[in-house]
Amino acid sequence: MTTTDIVSYLVPGRKAHLVGIGGVSMAPLAEVLHGMGMVITGSDMRESVTVEHLRSLGISVTVGQNAENLGDAELVIRTAAAHDSNPEIAGAHTRGIPVFERAQAWGAIMRNYQNALCISGTHGKTTTTSMCTHIFLAAQRDPTVMIGGTLPMLGAGHRVGKGDTIIAESCEYCNSFLSFSPTVAVILNVESDHLDFFKDLEDIKHSFRRFAQLVPAGGRVIINADNPGARSVAEGLDAFTFGLQEPADCTAADLIWDKGLPTFDIVIHGERYAHVSLRVGGTHNVSNALAAASAAWVLGIPGQAVEEGLGSFTGAGRRFEKKGVYHGADVYDDYAHHPDELKALITMVKTLGYQRIVCAFQPHTYTRTKALFDQFVEVLSQADVTLLAEIFAAREINDLGISSKDLCGQIPGSEYFPTLKSLTARLRELAQPGDLILTVGAGDIYTVGEALVKGE
Repeated sequence: MTTTDIVSYLVPGRKAHLVGIGGVSMAPLAEVLHGMGMVITGSDMRESVTVEHLRSLGISVTVGQNAENLGDAELVIRTAAAHDSNPEIAGAHTRGIPVFERAQAWGAIMRNYQNALCISGTHGKTTTTSMCTHIFLAAQRDPTVMIGGTLPMLGAGHRVGKGDTIIAESCEYCNSFLSFSPTVAVILNVESDHLDFFKDLEDIKHSFRRFAQLVPAGGRVIINADNPGARSVAEGLDAFTFGLQEPADCTAADLIWDKGLPTFDIVIHGERYAHVSLRVGGTHNVSNALAAASAAWVLGIPGQAVEEGLGSFTGAGRRFEKKGVYHGADVYDDYAHHPDELKALITMVKTLGYQRIVCAFQPHTYTRTKALFDQFVEVLSQADVTLLAEIFAAREINDLGISSKDLCGQIPGSEYFPTLKSLTARLRELAQPGDLILTVGAGDIYTVGEALVKGE
């Protein structure tokens, strides 16, 4: 990582080359820098709608990566997936062109906004960031947004606004959020995860503590009072709290459930701030809504915009997203890949009145599966039918010798499938009216539900 401060490079007229420019947080970065008057070029491994959009703005994008693509770039910004062995990164090092991480660039950009609302947590980030986006758009604050997923309202995971607020999903993996410059830091939860990078839970807490401490005087730290990890991270800080179980500054009152969906008052310091009917189910989404409302309140957003914004939110892409119907069974997909997320999902869908919950789960990374093995066994045993795809490797090689077969051996009645094709075929045999079929995981398991409803 280049130690030079990136801020001095992000000025009009400077030439920046972005490696992996089509990525979910690289593409909006390119747009923002282009809008600042910088000369932007980039490369990606494949053509995409995003790449075409960037070209339509006048940004030159090359498909395929080699050192010649650098041209006369004065700095290089890379996606986390581009390592030092990447020909463009290697070429930049050879020529002495400074190379920055994308998180460093976003952190520098945040300093140009009066409000930098950064949403962090082991899970719930994408949904809460999306809820905040709906609220701030309803309030006509024209925010710039960076989400680690697709928000149907935007048709993308980002938007470039002209308002005084940037809303950014802030990921702890590889400590990338420590490059950010939050004026409002939201901490939804702090749990064991990403143990291929962090040593243990204490190491994770240490990073979240450092993230909270980035907030300047006059800013706000917002934490989930119901989550012990978040509470311990905020000890000694003057934090604004939200919660359903523990006493908190922001809470829900008169919570009523109708067909699995909640309606409630958002109460702040004892006074009603907004009355909300959510279109997404689950207690975890009530908590996410309280987090988003807390951020809105500290940034002076009227309660009416909170009502309108949360009332129009139907979920982020891959967050309990309906894929269609097959043989009378509803087919949904969800990104849950941590036991806590799985538990929240299965608890929520059990309130929806289906006869059977059929859960097709694809574990994500070998390290996570091994570290949280017992929790996965416990929560996956709660579905009526559990089908297990092989572990999605993501960035890892399997030097732990672990397989989904090991989970299958511990979960009564579960079945293991070495390929997604064989799993899809089994779902075709099983599906019947009254079923909810869930494809779950952060890898490519969503393709199973898509193939199912298309009859492929």
